[in-house]
Amino acid sequence: MNRPLSHPLTWSDTHLREAIEASSNWQAVMRLLGYGDRSKSGAAIRIVRRRAADLGIDSSHFRGKRRWTDPQLRLAVSEARTWEEVVTRLGLSTRSGNVQPHIESHTFRLGLDTSHLSRPSHLGPGPSEAPPEMSELTADLRFLRVAGPAVAASWFAMRGCAVSFPIEPTVYDLLVDGPTGTCRVQVKTTTTSTKNGWTATVGHHPDTHARTGLGHRLVAYDPEFIDLFFVLDGDLMMYLIPSRAVAGRVRILLRTYKKYIVGDATGLLGASADAARGTAVVSRPA
Repeated sequence: MNRPLSHPLTWSDTHLREAIEASSNWQAVMRLLGYGDRSKSGAAIRIVRRRAADLGIDSSHFRGKRRWTDPQLRLAVSEARTWEEVVTRLGLSTRSGNVQPHIESHTFRLGLDTSHLSRPSHLGPGPSEAPPEMSELTADLRFLRVAGPAVAASWFAMRGCAVSFPIEPTVYDLLVDGPTGTCRVQVKTTTTSTKNGWTATVGHHPDTHARTGLGHRLVAYDPEFIDLFFVLDGDLMMYLIPSRAVAGRVRILLRTYKKYIVGDATGLLGASADAARGTAVVSRPA
């Protein structure tokens, strides 16, 4: 069923078909349909194009700013044996550095088979040899620690807070400008689970060059230098815990901090959620 038009037609479907057949671009169609000064109007062009699509009128011969049409490209690709030959068959010069990538992008758009076309090795892979789509990548909790700061920064940014990453190593991971001023945020992630639930390490190793005598033992963060902990567990639940609520601990059981849950990021796992969770490390810290 045809979609309703947004304003009354001043031309017939027959006029539209004839105008498209006689034109090489949409602005020319608009002029033939009597739009005059409005021939460049985006809203008017969308109405005309939508009607043409409803009627199934072929506009593949439109060139736009190109010197060749889609049918000419299809023919050139099918008959050529190299990309350089495709370029020359379209009447273009191979000396221009941006012509071939432009043509390749159009073959990709049209879904043309280019597997028979050879190309100089220095140009790299063409569209038909492209790597898998990014959407096909599988989420894996092994990368949670790397992703943690970005997830935390996104959570704050989506709430209108300006987020800064320190250039030099500091005791905090993020500086966040919020309603009450600037907060220093330490980001923690965990894929460690016990029979009681997810556990998170909220301590840190002291500077090994400092003469503290503590060696590699975990110590608690000083609340004077950290305002908030942003914690992301293996289920991608997000916690925003005031540093003073940790009370000098170096490890915490997250289920006791449920009141600090601020959301979850399970959508990042996508369809692979179960598989990604299967990579979590199940252990019982001593």
